[in-house]
Amino acid sequence: MKFSPSIHVGIDMQFFSFHRIVVLILLVSGLLGSVGEGYAQQPLGYARKKAFRKQEDSLKVFAYNIVNLESASDRFRSDSQFIRTLVRTLKEPNSFYYPFDSLLTISRLYAPDSSFRILTWQYQKDDFLFLQEGAIQMRTPDGSLKLFPLFDVSMFTDKPMDSVRSNRNWIGAIYYKVIEKSWQGKNYYTLLGFDDFSQTSNKKWMEVLTFNPEGRPEFGGPYFSFKDDSVRKPVQYRFSIEYKKEAGTHFNYDPDMDMVVYDHLVSEGDQPEKKDTYIPDGDFEAFQWKNGQWLHVQKQLFTYKLKDGQFPVEQKMLDDQGNLDETRLQEQSQKNIQNSKKKPGQPAPAAPAKKPN
Repeated sequence: MKFSPSIHVGIDMQFFSFHRIVVLILLVSGLLGSVGEGYAQQPLGYARKKAFRKQEDSLKVFAYNIVNLESASDRFRSDSQFIRTLVRTLKEPNSFYYPFDSLLTISRLYAPDSSFRILTWQYQKDDFLFLQEGAIQMRTPDGSLKLFPLFDVSMFTDKPMDSVRSNRNWIGAIYYKVIEKSWQGKNYYTLLGFDDFSQTSNKKWMEVLTFNPEGRPEFGGPYFSFKDDSVRKPVQYRFSIEYKKEAGTHFNYDPDMDMVVYDHLVSEGDQPEKKDTYIPDGDFEAFQWKNGQWLHVQKQLFTYKLKDGQFPVEQKMLDDQGNLDETRLQEQSQKNIQNSKKKPGQPAPAAPAKKPN
């Protein structure tokens, strides 16, 4: 959908749209935690809040219809109505500080330093294609609107790992975490996101967002290093895992370890060329921020000492026929997270929320 130039009030537009409501509500409410984390609240007067709530009621209906209507043309129409209403609402002064909490299928993340927020969602174009959509709203001193739309070009990209991208050629994802890091006086915002990639597989993305001297967003860069791996790989500009549609995977930031920890994946059918056969095996890998890069940490770091009488993980992960037992893989994955954070004399922390399939 194209936006009329007449609404360009600090807006760089042309834009947006969604799918499976259960998955998205789990993503937005289960993975995000507090969407307002890090955001400095500014008081909004009663009249302003009342006006925002009225607009939010309309947005809520359109957002629901984007996900639930059966007809592709009806979903597209709802998406267009949602976009127009959203832009009109965000043009109101100090809209940055209104959280839109009732939009359950829209991911709304504030940066930890409250310099921006990013809204993302997805739109089911047909039976085979999901498009991610979104926008970055900047915090401005006078409360005016500065908005960058995000255009998903994933379906046109053969090599998404080797390029810096703008908001106009974004690799789409529904974001559930923003991690702020710094290096040599510059801020780096790492985004973790979900991608309903195909009919048989999902992806999770790790993307570094920065802002150039003109204040425009840039996605990606030489930020993912594998220099300490036993088998070195080239530096990547972004990182993703792809896995079986029905599999649940852990891919999130652990503040205690100060790492992004994710499941190590294996092919359940010994078909490594088919990403839609990949499932967790109970081990983990990670990335740790060092000197302006995310340095890959191989899975050996997360191999735990077993107590007497316990079988090695590799044996426990097999069923009686010698096949990988996916249920046990998921159970072991959660146990390993608990064991990695448990300290002597302290109870294990709760396992992280299970990711949607």
